[in-house]
Amino acid sequence: MTTHTRPGAIAALLFATVAWGSLFLIGKPITAQLDPTWFTLVRYTLATALLALLVQLAGDQPWAKLRRHALRHSLAGLGGYGLFSILVFHGLKLSQPSHGSVIMATMPFTTLALRWALDGQRPPLRAVAGAALALAGVATVANLLGHAGVVNSRMLLGDALTLAGTLGWVLYTRNAATLPDHSPLEYTALTAVAALPWLALGTAGATLAGLIDAPQPGLLAELAPQLAYIAAIPTVAAALAFNAGVRRLGAPMGTLFLNMVPVSVIALHAALGEAPHANEIAGAALVGLGLALTVWAPGTAAARRPGSTRLGAAPCPR
Repeated sequence: MTTHTRPGAIAALLFATVAWGSLFLIGKPITAQLDPTWFTLVRYTLATALLALLVQLAGDQPWAKLRRHALRHSLAGLGGYGLFSILVFHGLKLSQPSHGSVIMATMPFTTLALRWALDGQRPPLRAVAGAALALAGVATVANLLGHAGVVNSRMLLGDALTLAGTLGWVLYTRNAATLPDHSPLEYTALTAVAALPWLALGTAGATLAGLIDAPQPGLLAELAPQLAYIAAIPTVAAALAFNAGVRRLGAPMGTLFLNMVPVSVIALHAALGEAPHANEIAGAALVGLGLALTVWAPGTAAARRPGSTRLGAAPCPR
């Protein structure tokens, strides 16, 4: 099964969400020791080296495309890789994971709103209903209504940072749908290559200014196995799978699958022997229903019209 088919694209998006679920499980304790900005730089330095090799071997004149779209790729990569990763992990340090998971689940609505505002494509009612149902499921999984803790300024700042980070990924996804001459591999790799120097420059500047602490070499060596896994699977493989799914199904559908990330975390916990709670099972069912309502709705996405490059209408890869 390949991502050229609709079932293959759905499978690719599901793989990406599971891989990103493992990122939260492994990455959260790492960022307790390693500043999120340095974590992002190390993660994408390793991932970009792998992506550059892959695109050199399998791309179609990738470096000419990079020169042609250098500024666009730099901005998209900084938004989708740098801004998203740095702000989301900083936000999780300040707020509760339950808040972060629900904020992440607002991305389908942000994508649909941008599609309407910028492309003039009003989302169908079924797509809005599916996104709302999935959002309710994520809130149930997070047991948001059951948390009666005080929301303080520290939590609000963390939630604001997470929300800003999600906008970076939404814009990155939107940009992918406007480059029909780029394969998923080329888009993933070239945006990473273009953004990495700026990410390194910003990290170095923040470190020299005393805003963040540089990691000790011994710490990086200690974390090397986890960082290698994060670079290869939740970063490279998941990004390739996600961009391939978006290319086939469109950005609104791709972002809707991000609701599966907190559900995949629960599934991974269950696989490790931690039984899910009743609210987690109910929430996962709601997320599944929301996805089903949209995925199997006939004529839901304009993405099925080949040749269109609008946000929700990414062409099928050739």
